Amino acid sequence: MSNALGAPGIVGPFAGMDVPWLLRMRAETRRDHPFLIWAPFDAPARKWTYGEFHDRVGALAAGLAKRGVKPGNFVLIHLDNCIEAMLTWFACVELGAIAVTTNTRSAPAEMEYFAGHCGAVAAITQPAYAEMISARCCGLRWLAVISHDPGTTTAPGAIAPRGERFEALFADSADRPRRATDPAAPCSVQYTSGTTSRPKAVLWTHANALWGAKVNAAHQDLHQDDVHQTYLPLFHTNALAYSMLASLWVGATCVIQPRFSASRFWSVALEHGCTWTSTIPFCMKALLEHEIPTQHKFRIWGTAVCEPPPFAMFGVKIIGWWGMTETITHGIVGEIDQPNTPMSIGRAATEYSIRITDDDGRPTEVGGTGNLLIKGIPGLSLFAEYLHNEKATRESFDEHGYFVTGDRVTLLEHGFVKFGDRAKDMLKVGGENVAASEIEQVIAVVPGVREAAVVAKKHPMLDEVPVVFIIPQEGVERAPPELHDNVMSACRSALADFKVPHEIRFVDEMPRSTLEKVAKAELRKMLG
Repeated sequence: MSNALGAPGIVGPFAGMDVPWLLRMRAETRRDHPFLIWAPFDAPARKWTYGEFHDRVGALAAGLAKRGVKPGNFVLIHLDNCIEAMLTWFACVELGAIAVTTNTRSAPAEMEYFAGHCGAVAAITQPAYAEMISARCCGLRWLAVISHDPGTTTAPGAIAPRGERFEALFADSADRPRRATDPAAPCSVQYTSGTTSRPKAVLWTHANALWGAKVNAAHQDLHQDDVHQTYLPLFHTNALAYSMLASLWVGATCVIQPRFSASRFWSVALEHGCTWTSTIPFCMKALLEHEIPTQHKFRIWGTAVCEPPPFAMFGVKIIGWWGMTETITHGIVGEIDQPNTPMSIGRAATEYSIRITDDDGRPTEVGGTGNLLIKGIPGLSLFAEYLHNEKATRESFDEHGYFVTGDRVTLLEHGFVKFGDRAKDMLKVGGENVAASEIEQVIAVVPGVREAAVVAKKHPMLDEVPVVFIIPQEGVERAPPELHDNVMSACRSALADFKVPHEIRFVDEMPRSTLEKVAKAELRKMLG
């Protein structure tokens, strides 16, 4: 692995440290303080103190070693949010194995590819996915299945033929494996969403994970008395690093829910005194349909944009941010202690170098939109590499060593940045470049609209035209003529004529990918 961490004479910020060191240190300094609180939908919440969690991780690490998992092996963790997912992740990285967290919405063919590509030796999953994992991930030596499907009230399903009980994996924590501390050692893998090619496997080192823990905590102003409410998927960087690892770094508490539930959000927040959450516009929109308790303790929320006006009624400071699996933390982030430009994603984080350029590499002026590039240290502030894909790793950086994000952003006054779109979500309408997000932002604030997603539809003369899919708010009829007219009126008054949607389609739900993002590739298929 090529990165600056191993260069002679270089003393990195995490020298002599790794993820097991961090958990062990917290178990010593905050032994009886709650680290994780598991808040299932169908049972009372269960608290895991730092000391108790550390002990159980050690017992599982010892058990995995006895089952033949060795340092450098890849272990598939295919689980919805649950305490077992966190125990497995920490146990893998403690014994030196590489935790591979996969999206539980992945198709069978995708799971077959993930397991084969990384060469996973074992997998931990849940009853709902056990049969599929057993049938499609043929190279596994063994499969363990937890006793429940998190977030459901159904009885535990049948264990797959090759599966064994997760609970049987635990051994004696006194036998937890010991290994040399190496911050440059590989730690975990996440597969990015593939668009035109196979998903890429983003490899993190232990230093990457510690970087995510420390820097995310600093960006979020997290402290040991904070309680971070977490419902976004833990197989993804956002919940894993922004929420869980950041809480661990400062010795705070992380409340884990199986998934987002608008009807349960506030009761969980009040029960545990939650002060922080990482959220997304989809969740906030849903929360607007529920009464907001005045006695909540939230002080800050982090999401896609700073101070979005539609969500001011929550009475919480909302900071925006931008990051990727490859950046571990936020490369651009809103200010905690200063005013932010509403609807921006913040300013360049101090830990990175940010460039915004046109397609010829020229700097973008204030008010202009360009390509976003970010520079950091591979294996520390940027991912180590794309696993088994040296070509993709090499081609993801430009000649100046900047990582090419594939995102387009607009530079605003005073260094603030506004998100434009993924390059693949730009429309070409009659020779004009149109950002789907620009249209979506206009439509999103129209009364009666719960969510809007814009995609391109092929057009014989204009090349492409925008089509918008809309989920109406609860209580609004399925295809309301008045809402259609209000949306079109808002677009005509706020957008150039070539940006106005050619068609509106009302739907009950959207196809989803990671972090509840709309799977626009699926929407395009629906256009025919």
